Amino acid sequence: MSRVATRPDRPAARRGAAVTVPRRLFGRLVGTAFGRAVLVCLALAGWALWTGGVLDGPAARQVRGSSVYAAPGVDLDRAAAERVIGNRRLVVLIMEPGADLREACDDTERATQGTLVLAMSRDGEDWDTYGCSRLGGDGPRDLGRAMVAETTISRGADAFVDRPVEALKVIVLNYDRLVRAGLVPDGARTISPSLPRYLLAGGAVAGVVAGAAVLWFGGRRAGRLADARRAGRDARADERAALGAATAVLAQQIIDLDGYVGPVAPAYRRLAADYVGLLDEVSDLDGDAEALRRLRERVEELSRRAADLADDAASGRRADRADRAGGRKPDRTGAGSSGRRAAGRPDKVATGRSGRAGATAGKGRTRGRGRR
Repeated sequence: MSRVATRPDRPAARRGAAVTVPRRLFGRLVGTAFGRAVLVCLALAGWALWTGGVLDGPAARQVRGSSVYAAPGVDLDRAAAERVIGNRRLVVLIMEPGADLREACDDTERATQGTLVLAMSRDGEDWDTYGCSRLGGDGPRDLGRAMVAETTISRGADAFVDRPVEALKVIVLNYDRLVRAGLVPDGARTISPSLPRYLLAGGAVAGVVAGAAVLWFGGRRAGRLADARRAGRDARADERAALGAATAVLAQQIIDLDGYVGPVAPAYRRLAADYVGLLDEVSDLDGDAEALRRLRERVEELSRRAADLADDAASGRRADRADRAGGRKPDRTGAGSSGRRAAGRPDKVATGRSGRAGATAGKGRTRGRGRR
């Protein structure tokens, strides 16, 4: 019983889940700035398509940029007809025989704003005409002028049923009479894009300018970052080279100290241990310039310690040599009790005294031999 009761609920749950997924996606899209911008662009594009005549018929699409429309099957020189009408606020629709002229006039309402429209089709030996004025407002005076213009514009065109261009010349003459009478405003027809197209064009220009500005500033920022990174790499390379040179000098100092570490053996062992620990830190270094600088300062400190140890060891070795030298050459003259003083000038004192004695002895012997 329970299984049978729960089966009908499964399709409903699936349908609910299928409906919930698009809602979530739409909510995520609207919840972001990019999604809102996309929706605005889509709205502008739809508005531009609608006002641009995406749903218009062939006649409306033709007269948006032209003053004459000829239905398929109508023998008309369109170029000559457009030259006859010129830039007047006049639109002529030449339809096929039996067409609904009122419907043709209504279909071109958005495309022929600010003009006087005349729809005409051949009806035997005459022209069947229907006028619709879109020049003024909805006031009584405007309605009266529109009615006069609509009934006057087609007078005399029936004489040229077989020659549509000549019939258009007559219609143009009637239009000029209406202009001189003040029933139709004077001036040329202006064809301007709809507001959404202006917005899209402005948005495109703004997008291009903003994109160029973003690229320019982004390029400058990227260049500064690249230059800073290059300078950082150079500084790290210099610090690493200086650290390597200082480490090599310190290693040579430790090697030189290995020969006479007797007097400074404890300090030497501490220095060697510090050097080994420093090598471990150097091997684990991640390349930071500040860390390299600190390590180089530590290496220089250890190098100064090694130099001090070398001076102390050298002093101790000189003292040992002096003591050994004093033990080998004792003081024979008895002039002083200091071993260093006797060891310092023993030969000079002995040589001087023996020289004098030898000279005296020799001198006596020479005198004796001469007397003999």
